[in-house]
Amino acid sequence: MFYDGKKLREVFLKAKKNRYGIIASNVAFDFIIRPLVWGYERQNSDGLLQMSSGACKYAAGESQDIYGGAKIISAMVKNIASLTNNSGVGLHIDHATPNYFEFIKFCIENELVSSVMIDASKENLAENIRITKEVVELAHRHGILVEGEIGYIKGSEDEIISEDELYTHPEEALEYVTKTKVDLFAASVGTNHGVSKGKAIVLRFDLVKEIDELLIKNGVETGLVLHGASGLTLEQHREAIKNGVVKINKDTQYQMDAAEAVQAFWEKEKYAIVCPEGTNHEDYIPDKNKFDPRKWLVKAENAIGKSVEEMIMMVKSNGQAVGKS
Repeated sequence: MFYDGKKLREVFLKAKKNRYGIIASNVAFDFIIRPLVWGYERQNSDGLLQMSSGACKYAAGESQDIYGGAKIISAMVKNIASLTNNSGVGLHIDHATPNYFEFIKFCIENELVSSVMIDASKENLAENIRITKEVVELAHRHGILVEGEIGYIKGSEDEIISEDELYTHPEEALEYVTKTKVDLFAASVGTNHGVSKGKAIVLRFDLVKEIDELLIKNGVETGLVLHGASGLTLEQHREAIKNGVVKINKDTQYQMDAAEAVQAFWEKEKYAIVCPEGTNHEDYIPDKNKFDPRKWLVKAENAIGKSVEEMIMMVKSNGQAVGKS
C-alpha cells in the first residue's frame, strides 16, 4: 500500500508511542524500490522511501528534468506499493535545500509525496525557522508531513556536502520545533553521511534524550530523525530509538549491498560476457543466461531485500504495520 501524509503520521505516532524505528530508504532505481517494498512487506513493517533532488534528475535521464524525474519515481513507488497487502510505504523528499522550494511545491501540489524535508540548516536559526515555516504552511494545507533540521551532519549525501559537524543545541531545537510546527525533527548528534563504521562513531545519545525530553516537557513532542545511519551497530540503533528517534535514514548501505552482490556475480561469471584469454574471439559465444540484466540485477535486489529485513528487525518495526487499520 502507498501511504499518504495522514497515514504516514499514524505510522510515526505509533512508532514513537511503542518505541520502535521506521527505516527510511533512499531510492533512485526500480531495482532498489522493488526489494525494499517487498522487504517491508515480508516483515509486516511500514517504511518510507526517499528521493533526493539528484535522484530525480538521474531518473529523468539526459533531460535532468527534476520535475519529470519526481513523477517517474513517485509512479514507480506507488505502483509497486499497490501490489502489497499488509504493509505500506510513503514517499519523502530528502534534504531539499531552500533553492528547491518550487520543486517541493510541485511535488506537494501534484500529490507525488507523503512528506518532505526542508534542509535550511546552513542558514542562521532565524532564517531556518522562516523558511521552514513557509514549507510547513504549504505542506500542511495538503496533508503532507514536514521534516526539518538544525546542525550539520558531516559527509556527503547526494548534493549535500559538509566538511564540518555541528551538534544541535536542545534550546534551539525547542525554539525551532515550537515556531515551525514540523512533524519530524532531525538533530545532528554525531552520525556521518556516507561510508562509516558505527563502532568508530561517538553518538551523543544524551543529546537525543535531552532534546526529546525538552520537546515533551514543552508540549511539542515530535519524532526525531537520525541521518547518516548506515553502518551503525544494533546497540546504536536501539539506543537511539529508546531516546526518541523514530525515523532512521539509510542509503549508503544499499549501494554497498548492490555493488558487492553484482561484483561477486561477475567475478564468478566473468566469461559469460568476456572472451577468455587464449580463446579465438570468433569462436566465443557469450552466455545470455548470465548477461541478461534480469540474471545479475536480481543479485543486487536480493542483497538489498535481505539488508532491509535485517534493519527492520534491528529497529523492531517488524509486525508493527498499521496497514488498513
